[in-house]
Amino acid sequence: MFRILAMLLIVFSVGCTTTGPLPSPTKPAKPLPESQTTPTQPQRPAGPLPPSTRPTYNLSGYPPATREGYIDGCETAKKTRYGYKDEQRYLSDSQYRMGWDDGFAICQMRR
Repeated sequence: MFRILAMLLIVFSVGCTTTGPLPSPTKPAKPLPESQTTPTQPQRPAGPLPPSTRPTYNLSGYPPATREGYIDGCETAKKTRYGYKDEQRYLSDSQYRMGWDDGFAICQMRR
């Protein structure tokens, strides 16, 4: 019985600890410098990203064009900085188009 009470006391006391002082409610927070603020819409360079920076998905067994389309579509649906739709390729490459459409639809449902 004593062990159970001791363990409960430890659990409750650990759960009530803080990590540091809380900010004062009367003191306004300092705004971040312009260089540290994040824009609402992430910026990325135009065009597809190099393979080393692309997110990875387990799409083994699919053709490369379908994998690339899926990644572009999914990242576009998630509104990450990796989102991209290669309009020329989308219109001319059916595998890329299928991958982009599938990736966009599936990742949009997960949001």
